[in-house]
Amino acid sequence: MSRSFTPKVITANALLEGDVIYWSPEGTWVRTLSSAEVFEDEAVAQEQLLTASSQPAVAVGVYLADVAITDDGPTPIHFREEFRTRGPSNYAHGKQVKLS
Repeated sequence: MSRSFTPKVITANALLEGDVIYWSPEGTWVRTLSSAEVFEDEAVAQEQLLTASSQPAVAVGVYLADVAITDDGPTPIHFREEFRTRGPSNYAHGKQVKLS
């Protein structure tokens, strides 16, 4: 018995800035999850993943991420994706803090 397809978005990182980006219904990259296209059909998701992956000068690390569909738009299911929606964690913390 096959598992049902979980809704997904296409996500990556912008090559130049490193920002998290999402594939939009217009076939462009956007920076907000709420503007991302949500795929509920696996074949369509895979086809669009190939298209999104064909832009190595714009996006790196392109992949499908599971989301839940809510009244407020797509919401990440996995902690990693929730964390990525908050933007880069480029402030000094943990081992990055230089002790004087």
